Amino acid sequence: MKAAVVHPGGKIKYETVADPTIAKSTDAIIKVTSTAICGSDLHIYNGSIPQLRPMIMGHEFMGIVEDIGADVKNLKIGDRVIVPFPIACGSCFFCNHQAPGQCENSNPDHYGPEGNLLTEKGGGMFGYTDLYGGYDGGQAEYARVPYADYGPRLVPDNLTDEQVLFLTDIFPTGYTGIDWGEVKGGETVLIFGAGPVGTMAAKSAWLRGASRVIIADTVPYRLEKAIKTSNAEGILWEDDGKNVIDFVRSITNNRGADVCVEAVGFEPDRNLLDRAKSVINFEKGSAKVLEACMSAVRRNGIVSVLGVYIGTYDNFPVGQFFDKGIILKGGQAPAHKYIDELLKYVVEGRVKLDDIITHHLPLSEIEHAYHIFRHKEEECVKVILKP
Repeated sequence: MKAAVVHPGGKIKYETVADPTIAKSTDAIIKVTSTAICGSDLHIYNGSIPQLRPMIMGHEFMGIVEDIGADVKNLKIGDRVIVPFPIACGSCFFCNHQAPGQCENSNPDHYGPEGNLLTEKGGGMFGYTDLYGGYDGGQAEYARVPYADYGPRLVPDNLTDEQVLFLTDIFPTGYTGIDWGEVKGGETVLIFGAGPVGTMAAKSAWLRGASRVIIADTVPYRLEKAIKTSNAEGILWEDDGKNVIDFVRSITNNRGADVCVEAVGFEPDRNLLDRAKSVINFEKGSAKVLEACMSAVRRNGIVSVLGVYIGTYDNFPVGQFFDKGIILKGGQAPAHKYIDELLKYVVEGRVKLDDIITHHLPLSEIEHAYHIFRHKEEECVKVILKP
């Protein structure tokens, strides 16, 4: 089959690889009909999260069930399914506590309680390096799906791939940030990052009854797209985010946002000074956006961290965290927890997901797709790939 294969050194190629096969009786093989590039894929593509051997990329995909193992009871050949991005067994302690991203069984070689940079990681993920299980991803013609009775969900035939594909990751992830923020109605929600996850967080904030939703970003075209598709307010990040902090305080009687959602991660846009500081401090990337969240949120407010972080930061504002009584929550989104509820929202027409798509490309153009997504060319926000 053909697949998008990442190689060390920031190279991704369209290559012929072996077809996946049933490895365990709980597996299914999916013929991929649509897949997408996620912002977190860029951390691997950039080399920031190491992957030393070639691997098929992609954790946002859906398709048709091609084959099933002997112990798969909830699927049959020909079913059309979406596949949540965490790989989870469905029966361990964490799966039973609705935390599939922490599954104890899906990442046997690198799992552990510590959560270090290169060791003792969480549960497995599709196409997300050997540190997270070494599973090939879905940017391919076919994909093997472990624990197939627990992950894949059937989707209605009357909905297009584009209408449901983002239930695999970015919609549940955006919704997670709002749920962690305990949005119940009437809140001011400030979202840092106008990419796909930030936009989905804004859509989710409205679903949960927020009274005001603001998105901040450094890239004007992304901000404009997010404003249009989520009906949120937008503000361009300037002066290391000070203008964003000043604005949200100005509209909340100097309190700050009830909830801040960090949808950027450890590789934000940075100037030369920021990069030099990271080198001096032996830090991977920067926590500047998280620090802005800590300032922008009100006392006793909640900061939800959806952006990926992998290292340590010596200047983390622990004193501010303590003095303001901030609640801080982060991690991989528990997609399995929300996916059924969110599918109902799509079916009922309460939310539209496909309006963020800017590019439809064949999988054969994977190199071009990653290039424009990474470098923010052609006003790229979200790429859908067809194998």
